[in-house]
Amino acid sequence: MGIINVTHDSFFSGSRVMDRDSVQTRAVEMVAQGASIIDIGGESSRPGSEYVSLQEELDRVVPAVETIRAVLPDVEISVDTRKAGVAAPALDAGATMINDISGLRDDPALAPLLAERDVPVCIMHMRGTPRTMQQQPRYEDVAREIGEELTSFVEYARNAGIGRERIILDPGIGFGKTFAHNWLILKNLPIIAELGYPLLVGLSRKSFLGACSPEGESHPLPPEERLHATLAAQIWCTLQGVSILRVHDVRPMVEALAVLQRIFSAS
Repeated sequence: MGIINVTHDSFFSGSRVMDRDSVQTRAVEMVAQGASIIDIGGESSRPGSEYVSLQEELDRVVPAVETIRAVLPDVEISVDTRKAGVAAPALDAGATMINDISGLRDDPALAPLLAERDVPVCIMHMRGTPRTMQQQPRYEDVAREIGEELTSFVEYARNAGIGRERIILDPGIGFGKTFAHNWLILKNLPIIAELGYPLLVGLSRKSFLGACSPEGESHPLPPEERLHATLAAQIWCTLQGVSILRVHDVRPMVEALAVLQRIFSAS
């Protein structure tokens, strides 16, 4: 899943694309490099970020979906939104999937809409909102608690009429978690996989990876220098059975996976 953010404030500058021509060019490039899903985000969810208005998010997302669909008729297009008022027009414009960081909890109209449209939905785990989520997050057993909370989110989705086969889960790396929590989630991905749904993980270039610099956490790497750490973490996710990797850098990840596949298939 290749990331395109039609925002001015996403944490990684390399993911920000604002005009139609650039969105189209980036999407075509990502698909050529091996992406099978393009994820469009019109509202930054970096720590401390605020909601954007419905109209502003619509003005960013719908034209991006339209311009990608015009040149890539077969690619899966995911829209990263918490709002039914954005999801419906985006699906009308050609999106095929919704990726909700709130786990369908922000907007009570979203789950019924997705049930009616019968499209895949990624349900992510987060405590709080992007503005508040990093204010002293606490867990006794982070993997177990995430599994329990995702189970409740799934129950809500199923009760709204969303088919089991349409549900994808995301443990929410970096969303209401400390660095230590993120590492424990990665170590214990099989516990979350036991819930029986495909997993999506989005950790590309996130801040906890920057702490893996030669100088340690006291001199973390900026987002622009976190590619190597990202690739290592994403390979680990693949080995744990993760189905979808949400990435900024499609080609390096595809090449790394090709090497892994050659090793496993050698005879």
